[in-house]
Amino acid sequence: MPKICDSVQALITPILEKMNIELVEVEYKKRGENDGSLTIYIDKDGGVSLDDCEAVHNAIDAPLDELDPTAGKPYTLNVSSPGLDRPFRTLRDYRKHLGEEIEISLYKPVDGKKKFEAVLEDVDDALTVATVSIDGKTIQLNIKEIALARAVIKF
Repeated sequence: MPKICDSVQALITPILEKMNIELVEVEYKKRGENDGSLTIYIDKDGGVSLDDCEAVHNAIDAPLDELDPTAGKPYTLNVSSPGLDRPFRTLRDYRKHLGEEIEISLYKPVDGKKKFEAVLEDVDDALTVATVSIDGKTIQLNIKEIALARAVIKF
């Protein structure tokens, strides 16, 4: 479904930018032969409210109808916050958690570990390298080698 997601992303990104809302992800899932779910994940400084989700839904509904991303097949449009435990996908995701403890899973082990918790010290502007601190040791990780990075949630 990348074509659907790509066309929706291209259409709605400028709309959301005017609303000072970040598009985190577009997800399309088929639920049946003639039914699908199009979910738009959004974020903004200070967090996303129900009112924000409703405003975005209203702003993108008509343009999506005109685009017809599913070629006439019905779908349900959902607008949502990505949640606290979501994986980092954008530079903004990483920057928002600088100085905080994050959970990391790697494709290949580093120092014998594939999964660990570390403090996110830095991320470069090109989103290619993340610098983390583990037990006082600083290491640099290639972003492409990170299978999953997300905030550690403590209650």
